[in-house]
Parts: sequence; structure tokens; C-alpha cells
Amino acid sequence: MGLKTSGQNKTRAAGKRPAAERGAQTGSNVEQLPQVQDASADLDDAPGKGSGGGARKKLKKLRQKVKATEAALEAAQQQVAETPAYPMARPAQMRRRHWGLVASFVLMVLAPLAAAVFYLWALAEDQYISTAGFTVRSQESGGATDILGGLANFAGNTTASDSDILYEFIQSQEMVEAVDKTVPLRPHYSQHWPDDWVFSLWPDATLEQMIWYWQRIVGISYDSGSGLIEVQAVAFDPETAREITRAIVAESQTRINELNEQAREDAMRYAREDLDEALERLKGAREALTQFRTRTRIVDPAADIQGRMGVMNNLQQQLAEALIEYDLLRGTVGENDPRLKKAQQHIDVIRERINIERQTFASTNTDTGAVGEDYPSLISEFERLTVDLQYAEETYRAALTALEVARDEATRQSRYLATYIKPTRAQESEYPNRPMLAGLVGLFLLLTWSILALIYYSIRDRS
Repeated sequence: MGLKTSGQNKTRAAGKRPAAERGAQTGSNVEQLPQVQDASADLDDAPGKGSGGGARKKLKKLRQKVKATEAALEAAQQQVAETPAYPMARPAQMRRRHWGLVASFVLMVLAPLAAAVFYLWALAEDQYISTAGFTVRSQESGGATDILGGLANFAGNTTASDSDILYEFIQSQEMVEAVDKTVPLRPHYSQHWPDDWVFSLWPDATLEQMIWYWQRIVGISYDSGSGLIEVQAVAFDPETAREITRAIVAESQTRINELNEQAREDAMRYAREDLDEALERLKGAREALTQFRTRTRIVDPAADIQGRMGVMNNLQQQLAEALIEYDLLRGTVGENDPRLKKAQQHIDVIRERINIERQTFASTNTDTGAVGEDYPSLISEFERLTVDLQYAEETYRAALTALEVARDEATRQSRYLATYIKPTRAQESEYPNRPMLAGLVGLFLLLTWSILALIYYSIRDRS
């Protein structure tokens, strides 16, 4: 009994000790056990003598100690195997901060999400969409122009195209006012106010607020590469949505016609201005030539020179004939013969006339032009006036040709609106997209709540 009690106490003590100490104690017992067994074997091998009775008693005690040690060792090993290394955690329990986190989740996520779902499915009105697609086309033929246009686009053309102008025009105040005259926007989009206050327009909205609301009900998709424009209008009934897209297409066509007319007028105006300038230059050249003829009394200096040269040639011929007659007469008559004197007088008159005619080419008299105007200067002035007249005539003909070309180009390059998607009429509502909006609202609320919770716990842990 004593040994058993002692073994139990040792086992309890081993159970209360830490696992490391119990392992060390178990190892020491294991080391002592072979030593006790060796001592028992030595006693059994010893020869019997007078002290044999005492030896047997000692052997018996040793055997009892061995058995007690083995029993304690087994109990300690079992205790070590059953006892965990660390104490077991207690079951988790809800605390005040956990209940606060749950309450904040309900207030910040579930309640707003439920309100949004109720509004979307119970109060929000169905909206219908109408789509129209168009682009700006020109009657200009392709070829080298298209190649040059492609090179210009590759190099980076900064000139705005007609599609760019239409894209900005559809979003402008002018478009809103024009569509409002055709389709009354305020009565239609404010008919569900204030029940559907998210997707409706308030009745007393100003023009600026109408422009802001216009960005919500009209969507524009524009491809700058191809010039295709697609417009989508949203309304509370399909017919109104289609009327809005029709009005947008009609106003866009009107604006393209205005741009086309303006371009044509600009081209024609420039051509007419050039023609008027050339005509005035031609009139001035002709008037200058007329004044020259009036002042000099010479219609054509070239013909006048030819006439004068003819007179000179005739006088030269007459002088030669008179000299021949004088030589013949001098050989047949005496020196005092009156016929010889008359022939000499005839020769002198012809020579005088030749000198006079020659002097007229560089004269300063008033026979041809004003005083001090010599004939070569008049000829030079006439040639200058003639060149100016020819240049004015050529410029006038070129201006006439440019006007005709500008008229043809304006007619050939006229732009028009090509509608590749006519305004459609919806059969069922597509907006508002209730599942998507509910999912976005839930995701946004969840993210907001998560960020706020992380911020709260971060501050709480630091404090």
C-alpha cells in the first residue's frame, strides 16, 4: 500500500509539473531502471553463505523497488501522452464589440441595400431606349484625295471634322432647346416626380439643369477613326424616346446643311472676290490704254511706225531717183541750166523731208502727245500698257475659270447625313437595370463598411 500510494503521489506530481520537467523525470527513471536490474542479477549470482538471509531480503526489496519504478514509469508515460502541450482554448463568445460590429453592418449595409432594392423594384419607373446611328458623307470622289487625306491623318491633322462638330453639337445647349421645341422634355420627365425622384426631373428645372439632365438621358458613342456616331435616348415610354432620337437626327442634318452652305458660300465668295478684282484690273488697263490713245492720237503705235517707215522708204527711193536724174542731167547740160538747179532743189527738198521725218521719232513737238514727249517714250508707254492689258485679260479669264471650278467643287463636295441606324422603337424596358444597380449599391456599401471597420479596429488597437 505504501508503495502504491507513493507511486500515485508521484504520478500526480508529474501531472502538475510542466511537460518538459515530466519528460526529464521520465528519462531519469528510465536510466535508473537498468542499474537496479543489474544489481538484482548480481545478487542472484552470489554464492550462498551465512549472510544469505540478509541478501535475500535486500534482493526482495530491490525487486519491489524495480516493480514500483516500472509502475511509476508507465503511469508517467501515460500521463504525458494524455496531457496536451498547451491548455485548450475556451469556446468563443459574443462580446459587446462584436454586437456593435453586427449592428453597424445592419445599419450601413443591409438597411440601405434593402431601401435601394425596395426603391428600384417598387418606385422606379420603367424606361425605354431608342437608338439611332449616322455619319457624315460627302459626294467627293476618292483617289489621290483619299491618299493625301490618309497621310494627313497619319501626320496628325488638327482640323476638326464634321463628325467632331456634330458630337459636340448634340451635347450643346442649342440641341437641348431645339429638341425641347419638338418634344416637350420637362412635362415628360417630370411626370413621375417626386415618387421616382432619382430618375425624374423636377418640374421647375432651369435650362442649365435641363442640360445637366440631358447628359443622363442621351448617350453618345463616337468613333473618331470611322466617323460613326451612335445616339441613345431614354424616356418613360418608347414613342417619346424615338421622337427624341428623330429630333436629334433632324437637327444634325440641319446643322450639316448649314455647314455645307457656309462652306459653299465661302468658296464662292472668295472666287467672286478674285473675279471682281480681276475685272477692275482689266477695266483700269483698258481705260489707261484709251487715255493714251486719246492723248497721243495714236491708235496703234506699231501701225503708225510702219506707216512712218513706209514714208521714209518712199522718200529714200525718191531721193535716189532724183540723184540719178540730177547726175544724168548734169552730164548733158551746162552748169547754169535752170533744169539742173531745179533738180538740185528737188533733191534738197527730199533730203529736208527725210530729216524732218527722222526728227519726228525723237521730237519734242506737240504733233504726237504732250510737250516734251518723244516718240520712243510713247512707244515704251504703249508697250507697258499693252502688257498690263494682256495680264489683266489673262487674270480675268483665270478668275472666271476659278469661279466655275469653285462652283463645281462646292456642288461635288456637298456633305450630307447618312443614317445607318434609323431611330428604333423599344418593345420592353431596359432601364433602370435593377439587378446591376442593386449589386453596385451593395458592393459600394460593403466596401464602405469594411473600410470604416478596419479604420475603427486600427485606431482601437493603437489606443
